[in-house]
Amino acid sequence: MDQIGFLEPRPAVLSRRREIVADLLDLLPEGCLVHQPRELVPFETDAFVSYRRLPLAVALPETTQQVAAVLKYCNRYGVPVVPRGAGTSLSGGAIPQEDAVVIGLSKMSRILEVDYANRTATVQAGVTNLNISDAVSADGYFYAPDPSSQLACTIGGNIGMNSGGAHCLKYGVTTNNLLGVKLVLVDGTIVDLGGKALDAGGLDLLGVVCGGEGQLGIVTEAIVRLIAKPEGARPVLFGFDNSEEAGACVTDIIGAGIIPVAIEFMDKPAIGICEAFAGAGYPMDVEALLIVEVEGSEAEMDAMLASIIEIAHRHGVKVVKESQSATEAALIWKGRKSAFGATGRIADYICMDGTVPLGQLSHVLRGTAEIVAKYGLRVANVFHAGDGNMHPLILFNANDPEDAARAEAAGNDILKLCVDAGGCLTGEHGVGIEKRDLMRHQYTDIDLAQQMAVRAAFDPQWLLNPSKVFPLEGRPAA
Repeated sequence: MDQIGFLEPRPAVLSRRREIVADLLDLLPEGCLVHQPRELVPFETDAFVSYRRLPLAVALPETTQQVAAVLKYCNRYGVPVVPRGAGTSLSGGAIPQEDAVVIGLSKMSRILEVDYANRTATVQAGVTNLNISDAVSADGYFYAPDPSSQLACTIGGNIGMNSGGAHCLKYGVTTNNLLGVKLVLVDGTIVDLGGKALDAGGLDLLGVVCGGEGQLGIVTEAIVRLIAKPEGARPVLFGFDNSEEAGACVTDIIGAGIIPVAIEFMDKPAIGICEAFAGAGYPMDVEALLIVEVEGSEAEMDAMLASIIEIAHRHGVKVVKESQSATEAALIWKGRKSAFGATGRIADYICMDGTVPLGQLSHVLRGTAEIVAKYGLRVANVFHAGDGNMHPLILFNANDPEDAARAEAAGNDILKLCVDAGGCLTGEHGVGIEKRDLMRHQYTDIDLAQQMAVRAAFDPQWLLNPSKVFPLEGRPAA
């Protein structure tokens, strides 16, 4: 399956490959440049594995200054650059191209400072998401955004895609928990945006960079918010006879002004897949499942759950099962967090990432089922229902090109449905290459021109992650 196009490699760069490699070897310490073809293979794709390209070389800098030196060199000689965190992108955001130097930040993985007085942590971009919470957990704090890949994904990648997670319903996504970054611009200039204060003066450039998909510069350090752990937390399972009632229940919970920590959705295929993997104790005789987690004191949790249960009964809830121990709670979340990996045990899949208004959940769930059935495929739905961030997993056979093409077409139709319902193409996975050619379905040419003008202000030659986000046709001349 090779339907999504990439920019043609620049002949002037390819012809100078040996010279470029030699120059980068001089710029970086020993062991910080990968350039042998066999050693480049692990960097040819990310979690969007249907597409792959072998990069020209991979730089693995250890400091911000080394990142700056590589970017300055590449900018001077017109060499494209693809930033890379852990390679967990589901939209192809870190897939390289043949004339590009990948700058991977895996060696920059230190927590530089924990400041409890200001409730912040300063970390290098290669620190994994979960490591931040692990570092401060014993002192009663955590970092809120929690993507399913949090064991592996890095803060730099989270910032690039503005990642979310199950618990972002209450605490917000990456942009709501990011206070500052150290950013290396394409010409090697190092700038600091934001800081430890809750708001910074001047234009909100931090808000532009978060979600910029590595096209505005490379983040090497970040200042993130730390949040005090709640007194208690309790996940509860709600089982329904159909997905539409489960979706309507979510709409009414939020509409009533109730904001749990998380509201996650699974349909019957997803329930079976996750239960077989995790043994989480999910009810198997329901068609749809909500995982609702509340937090606070025992009295606060009881009061909030009473209101949620009342709403659920109005929607014909079939099963209400509260976790009775920390072990049960951990298993409930193990099942949900393992959904993507568990699905990969039974089939190849494409994970979509559209976001819709809560009032459209039931409509979009019905439409998703109809679209997938039209293409003769199967789907498992598991997603962040509380903020309408849908993740249908379209199952297919990657060894069958026609099946793969149908899966991609079905995914495109689902994303169009999300936009037509008043939503958008991506909630947390980013545009990458996966959704790039759908941007015109959401935005007018004027909208795209404005966005591309901002991008060009940071990177006039379009060297940073050049094949991503914006349709290849209609771009301004670099």
